[in-house]
Amino acid sequence: MSLFKTCVLCVIFGLGVASAGTPKVIIFVWDGMRPDAISQRLTPNLYALTQAGTYFANNHSTYPSFTMMNASTFATGDFAGKTGFFGNTLWNPKAIGADSSGRQIAFSGPVFTEDYQILQDLNSGSARPLVYVNTLFNLAHAAGLKTATVGKSGPAFFQDYQQKSGMNGIVFDEKHAYPADFVAQLQQAEIPLPIATSKQTEGPTAWSPVVTLKDGITSDPSATQVSPFSVSNQYMMQVYLTQILPKEEPALSVVWMRNPDTTEHAYGVGSQSMLSAVAAQDQLLGQLITRLKALHEWGQTDLIIVSDHGHSSVSGPLNLFPLRGIHEGMVGDVDPHGYSVSGGFRPADLLTRAGFKAYDGLPALYAPVLSGIKADGQAVYPTVMIKDVPETTPAYFVPNPLPHDAIVVAENGGSTYFYVPDHNRTLVAKLVRYLQSREEFDAIFVNDQYGILPGVFPMSLVRLLNPERRSPAVIAGSSYDANAVIQGFKGIEFNSSFMERGMHGSFSPIDVHNTLVAIGPDFKTHFVDTLPTGNVDVPVTVAYLLHLKMPGTDGRPLLEALQNGEPLSAYQVKKQIYNPVQPAKNLSMILPANPDGKDIDPGLSHYTIHLQVEQLTLGGYHDRYFDWAKADRY
Repeated sequence: MSLFKTCVLCVIFGLGVASAGTPKVIIFVWDGMRPDAISQRLTPNLYALTQAGTYFANNHSTYPSFTMMNASTFATGDFAGKTGFFGNTLWNPKAIGADSSGRQIAFSGPVFTEDYQILQDLNSGSARPLVYVNTLFNLAHAAGLKTATVGKSGPAFFQDYQQKSGMNGIVFDEKHAYPADFVAQLQQAEIPLPIATSKQTEGPTAWSPVVTLKDGITSDPSATQVSPFSVSNQYMMQVYLTQILPKEEPALSVVWMRNPDTTEHAYGVGSQSMLSAVAAQDQLLGQLITRLKALHEWGQTDLIIVSDHGHSSVSGPLNLFPLRGIHEGMVGDVDPHGYSVSGGFRPADLLTRAGFKAYDGLPALYAPVLSGIKADGQAVYPTVMIKDVPETTPAYFVPNPLPHDAIVVAENGGSTYFYVPDHNRTLVAKLVRYLQSREEFDAIFVNDQYGILPGVFPMSLVRLLNPERRSPAVIAGSSYDANAVIQGFKGIEFNSSFMERGMHGSFSPIDVHNTLVAIGPDFKTHFVDTLPTGNVDVPVTVAYLLHLKMPGTDGRPLLEALQNGEPLSAYQVKKQIYNPVQPAKNLSMILPANPDGKDIDPGLSHYTIHLQVEQLTLGGYHDRYFDWAKADRY
């Protein structure tokens, strides 16, 4: 939304300023928090805020619904089409450097960006800039406001990734602290430092190991333990509450904790460990509220609780891969109340078997369970022994130089990026038809430069086309079932990262619809905002509250949720279903039961997509929100 639009709305509804004074703003991110996990029993503090403050009942994650994609959205108020950033895992071979542990990174292959040093590498030399637009934190610094960003390495650091000296920014994440005088403050208080800052491999942000089955590699979803990440999160919150909040007095804070997301990845949605992670997050929220009240800042603070995305269980279709019990660390018999034994697949391996030259930069992988156990007990990917080492798929390292017609695959779990270095339109068209034929893949979006292809959408439609040519050639969501239930929670999807029990990143409504709650002097009380809203709107709203100018963004200020804001009836909302001009025809649909493509789904030969969009209209202005996209094979 442009600055002009914001000002016009303020004039129309008499909102010249956000409040009588400038409040403090805290954005508390619960990574991967599903709205349906909020309850009076499990999350009493968050539940109370949904009743007392503003609850956004129709909030949207940025697609692809990854953590780092949404980190860039929170930082900028823009989608990837403008920012040019496509994390979590992306391919930028122009970058050089090391990660936070000092290990040299081979940027010739895709890299995982949840590391502050890798983000700095991507913002230096010929790889720069990290993003093509300005950030909320930069605007705050320019206005003389002090900021702090705390928590999960990668997304927390992203908010203040430039770290310019003298710009009033404190960064305190799992791996490092900045600037030097803040580090000295922690040392003087005898507070242990994060791993990279202290040059230690152990420390307060180290994680306890994940409990596995007897195979030593597959997580045990039946384990009833405290989340492995709660101790680290508690440490970072305590530093924020005792050192940063009262002593540094930031006007703007982002506190981004990895629970429940990483616990959901490890143990699955609905597991006892996931529930413990959600409860631990709520305890941190309670500590934050108590501290703000003790500092007499509760009434002057706008607190926004938001998740970056939802989260689904990893599984293929339950008719092909029925749930099974877990007994004494072993996979047991079929049990409709059991756990998933499928859903992991490897796109580079599938493409290679189909004759493509595909590389994901990963070594040989061993996934004896989650790569799929069929109803008859047979494995989709049989284990083979290579030099006495078990594997289910071989290595697909990126060669140098790349061969002609190479495809570089960035596996991101709920969606996968396909880069075609030769920019060969014929190869892209061939790749798309293959993806349409494999039922592990769902909605497909193609870079506009390759023209209109049957059955798919151009990336520009969902704001993924970057004019600086950062966009992949193809983005393919993983297939999902938003209604299938595992351990009491709806939503399953395939996972192109192979080993996790929980995943996100797809265009499932489970992944796309996420948590957003706000309370404070500027927000309405006892209010449910039923309008479509998005993570892209959060930084624009914060900028408005802090009297900062944030022109030309994709997001809008959520004025309807503010005190003296316009009524919901002032807006018009229209839902629309988009479909490609024509379907892809004459395809052989391949079931996920065999990586060689030998199992065909009979009677299906066409592929198209349905995309549901909510258009929000106020006066002559329009905003679009993407509800879900789903492939239709018929």
